[in-house]
Amino acid sequence: MSQDINPQPVHEGSAAKTAKRGDDALAAEAGRNAAEAGRNAAEAGLNAAEAGRSAAEAGRSGQSPSPEANHSGLALAAEAGRNAAEAGRNTAEAGRIGHSPSPEANHSGLALAAEAGRILLQNGAEISRVEETMERIARHYGESGEQFFVLSNGIFTTGRSFAKVEFIPIKGARLDKVVQINQLSREIAEGKHSLEQAWQRLEFIKSQPEKPVWEQLLAAFLGCGAFCIIFGGSLFDALASAIAATLLNLVVLKLLNPWFSKACNSIVAGFLGSLFCVCLFKMGIGAHLADMIVGTLILLIPGVAFTNGLRDVAGEDYLAGLTRLADALMIFLCIALGSFLAILSVQQFSAQDLFIHGTVTDSLTANYTIQLAAAFIGTGAFAVLFGVPRKHYWSCALVGMLGWAIYLLVLRELHAGAFFAAALGSMLVALCSRFAAVKLRCPSTVFLICGIFPLIPGGGVFWSAYYAAQGDISLALHIGFDSVKIAFAMVIVLIIVSNIFHRK
Repeated sequence: MSQDINPQPVHEGSAAKTAKRGDDALAAEAGRNAAEAGRNAAEAGLNAAEAGRSAAEAGRSGQSPSPEANHSGLALAAEAGRNAAEAGRNTAEAGRIGHSPSPEANHSGLALAAEAGRILLQNGAEISRVEETMERIARHYGESGEQFFVLSNGIFTTGRSFAKVEFIPIKGARLDKVVQINQLSREIAEGKHSLEQAWQRLEFIKSQPEKPVWEQLLAAFLGCGAFCIIFGGSLFDALASAIAATLLNLVVLKLLNPWFSKACNSIVAGFLGSLFCVCLFKMGIGAHLADMIVGTLILLIPGVAFTNGLRDVAGEDYLAGLTRLADALMIFLCIALGSFLAILSVQQFSAQDLFIHGTVTDSLTANYTIQLAAAFIGTGAFAVLFGVPRKHYWSCALVGMLGWAIYLLVLRELHAGAFFAAALGSMLVALCSRFAAVKLRCPSTVFLICGIFPLIPGGGVFWSAYYAAQGDISLALHIGFDSVKIAFAMVIVLIIVSNIFHRK
């Protein structure tokens, strides 16, 4: 007669927890040994210095130093070395069994500050904001001796028990994450979050999805159509730009971004965007091909990198600022190269010349009402593309419209030239951004990046790069110099504003 025997279940989870506690204990012991080694090394240094002073004193008095003075520092240093070696062996053993030497350090306040800084830098925050936020978080959680060194594409973080160096490539913008991290750091400073709660909140912010595809496509349609009008295009040119930009944005989101590098992405996107415009032009939609192409390719302009580069230069962080500006210039060149290749390809295969020489201003869309409406719609649409929180769309659009209004008034009524028009327009945008930041309790970066976008000499830089690719160096240098003057005016304004106000 057989009897079924039901064995007792093995509690593997309990065993794993027991093993983990043992491993953590070993890692903790390694940390204590390393700390003890550091203290012994410091003591050895002090004793060695004391021995040196005794030797110097003995030399002045004509006596030889005592043997004890000569050997006390060496003995302590040797003991410190042995302790450090033992700590290293324990650390290596902890690493071999699958644990970091100090799990507590990986979730410390300094680690939290480093991760928050990484998210900010990756999503469009300026250097000074990243450093300030990291210092605020680390200071609240009692970290001492911390040092932060932030570049445009990397962060160096060091402390007594933590060190991290991380490369962060320059990408696009998710200003909603910048807003959320900024708010989290202020709540941490007010004592509203424990360290564990802060980590949970940070992980939640990291997992936030992008805007829905339909919203990004609608923003591309409205934004590029509006900017085509700003550049002087007609209503039909704007319609053609809107259609081409929607198709281009869909291709970029679904095909180019996941598979291509930044430079290759810009070249292919510039090629396809220009090709879409040529096709629509051949179909009779739109009358001015140059206006259509510029309105479409504004979708690819690195406005965040360009604006933050100007802000970094204005804040005397020249290395980071020039790095961002160089990155933006590279993207401009790649876009222009792609556009030039598209026009050249059409000419070769269709045996028809397509000459585009700058934009043409339409008399209907040049009036103030349509221009201001286009600036409002265009800025609001690009706020969507920059990832601004939905509740701030209208504020960003209003700031952009006001800046463009001042630019047009100074340029048309005062005949002061693009330099002074851009300077005064940027001044108003910067002041409005400060005001909105205080009233809405939101980083001024959000409103400044969106509001100053219509004033960025993106069209000028594009045409300069396009004519350079075409071989017309003289015209390329002329247009490029005008663009540099406008950028210089913006830098001067940002320097003045940053010295008048403290960032909110």
